[in-house]
Amino acid sequence: MTSLPHSPVTFSSSSVSDLLRSSSNGIVGIPLKSLGKARLGAVKRDISVIAKLKRGKKHDYPWPKDADENIKGGVLTHLSHFKPLKEKPKPVTLDFEKPLMDLERKIIDVRKMANETGLDFSDQIISLENKYHQALKDLYTHLTPIQRVSIARHPNRPTFLDHIFNITDKWVELHGDRAGYDDPAIVCGIGSINGRRYMFMGHQKGRNTKENIQRNFGMPTPHGYRKAMRFMYYADHHGFPIVTFIDTPGAFADLKSEELGQGEAIAHNLRTMFGLKVPIVSIVIGEGGSGGALAIGCANKLLMLENAVFYVASPEACAAILWKTAKASPKAAEKLKITATELCKLKICDGIIPEPLGGAHADSAWTSQQIKIAITEAMDELLEMDTQKLLDHRNHKFRQLGGFQEGIPQDPIKKVNMKKKDEPIIPTGDISKTPDNELEDEIEKLKQDILKARESSLKPSELGLDEMIAKLKREIDVEYSIAVEAMGLKDKIKVLQEEYAKASSSSAPLDPALQDKIAKLTEEFEQGLSTAPNYASLKYRQDMLKEISKAKKLSAESEKVLTLKKEINKRFAAVVKDKIEAFKAEVAGNGYADGNKETELKEKALKVKKEIQEEWVKELKALNLKVECVVPKTKDLSELTSSPELKSKIKELNKEMQRVMGDAMKSTDLKNKIELLKLESAKAGKGAGPELKNKIETLITQSLAEALSSSGLTERHEKLKAEISQALEFSGGMDGSLIGATQGVTAD
Repeated sequence: MTSLPHSPVTFSSSSVSDLLRSSSNGIVGIPLKSLGKARLGAVKRDISVIAKLKRGKKHDYPWPKDADENIKGGVLTHLSHFKPLKEKPKPVTLDFEKPLMDLERKIIDVRKMANETGLDFSDQIISLENKYHQALKDLYTHLTPIQRVSIARHPNRPTFLDHIFNITDKWVELHGDRAGYDDPAIVCGIGSINGRRYMFMGHQKGRNTKENIQRNFGMPTPHGYRKAMRFMYYADHHGFPIVTFIDTPGAFADLKSEELGQGEAIAHNLRTMFGLKVPIVSIVIGEGGSGGALAIGCANKLLMLENAVFYVASPEACAAILWKTAKASPKAAEKLKITATELCKLKICDGIIPEPLGGAHADSAWTSQQIKIAITEAMDELLEMDTQKLLDHRNHKFRQLGGFQEGIPQDPIKKVNMKKKDEPIIPTGDISKTPDNELEDEIEKLKQDILKARESSLKPSELGLDEMIAKLKREIDVEYSIAVEAMGLKDKIKVLQEEYAKASSSSAPLDPALQDKIAKLTEEFEQGLSTAPNYASLKYRQDMLKEISKAKKLSAESEKVLTLKKEINKRFAAVVKDKIEAFKAEVAGNGYADGNKETELKEKALKVKKEIQEEWVKELKALNLKVECVVPKTKDLSELTSSPELKSKIKELNKEMQRVMGDAMKSTDLKNKIELLKLESAKAGKGAGPELKNKIETLITQSLAEALSSSGLTERHEKLKAEISQALEFSGGMDGSLIGATQGVTAD
């Protein structure tokens, strides 16, 4: 502490104003405030100034003590916050990589044993290493989408700045959005590759927990997007091509970010990028989530690392929305089409940058060099375009996404698959079901076999109907289980099953309250079943089961009919053959063939026929068949005989009867009687309608009967009936049903 003494200040002038006008009184530099407070006259005052010298903390920012001017990336690299980690990151093993760890441990154990014993185990080590590399290759060449998501999120995966320092010759980071904030989640800067300058910007994740907190886990706020937009304008002004690196789960969605205009900042970036006159290349190096990734991803070319993912919603979020559980994320990842391969097929991604086996973190330097090559090739192509062509190229790339053309016929198989709903997740056990298209093919093949079996002797059991029915029943049970879980009724049903098991164990009748619970749960399930995600699949299998069961029933009935038919034919041959042979022998032995005993022969034939019928009825009843005698119905006597003479008589009789009845209907006497009845009806009023009709019908019937009787036609009719009955008895006719049949001889 230092004290500086001063002499007292004496004011000898007559007034303060004179003192202020004077510059020779030795008071220049004294504050007016002090002058105002000073009293006139001789006043002694000591003025002291105290200063504390604070010793600053020694640090090496922005420049280290012994800065290396020849450092890679240039001397400005010292300004970067991004420094090499003091400790090597701990290895992280993903769940699907754990089988490889067993082989790795064996290799370590064998090497340790070789070092301890001094024995040569080189052959065993080489063999194990070959197995390890082959297993690694098999694993990483057949990765599922959810496994690629895990690799993209790997804690040791190289970040944006890791790649920047590996690929650039010189690099300087630029800061700030010119609005008072510098978002560490987005890093921007100028760098050069092979002498060509670029504007780089990208999402920056942390390499450990401390850095992740500082970088907000790579989730930018609106300040970050505004910083990126500022340097986009800067690059556009100076003609620097832009390279963006995407690696974010999404924009930071907290309350403060929304208040500061997160959506507006992203939208502004989208609009701006479509108007930039310099080439833009975007590279997805990890995960590209939703609008947070797209805000710096509207480029002429979008490239992706082999194990990177690009999505509108994370698989976990998608599964939670659609299937109400994050356990369905593997299915969601598959359906979202988020991998580089799938996005290339959809023409969203323009190229895939290879990664080493084990992911980019297995050899980050090699991965960075592949990125460098991809950037150089893409920029060489884009820099050949003029400004308008470059803008049109970028616009066309996004305009054609999701496009379709009408009028082009669809492949039938693809069309059927497009109509089907997503298969719901099977959350428990090893339960599996056949895909709908495979099941449809199996059923179609079975239908063809059934059609062929109708023309052959194959039995239903030989067609695989029972196996298909059992399979469909199993799959329907699986579908019901899925529907129950999707509707959130699994726990309720489980509780109810336990209650029912307890109630059933006792001899007491079932509690009405439990019955009511069962009824309500059943009703709830039936009402909500149509809303289950797998309802279409369940309904399809139920319909197929009904159809196959019906086909089996028909096939069984057909088989039964064929068997019965064979048995009937066999018995019929046995019954008829003996009787016919005996009848033929008797005819030949008794001399019926000379024509003198025609009547006796007919009687004998009728007797044999009757015996055959009786025995045949017994045989049919023995086969549990119901036998009914069928009597033919005829309206004309001419149908009951084949004799030409009788047919002629019947025709003449009918003609004569129609003539007589026609004359009777035209007679004046009948007409007068009908008129009299009508007059009586008119006098009686409206109530006489039905009675009048009955009287007229009776009058007409009596008149016709009298006309037929007076003309002798009734007697002729009776004689003709007798002749027909006699003829039918000889021909084995209608067994006494003639009277009923001859009632058809009327003038209808």
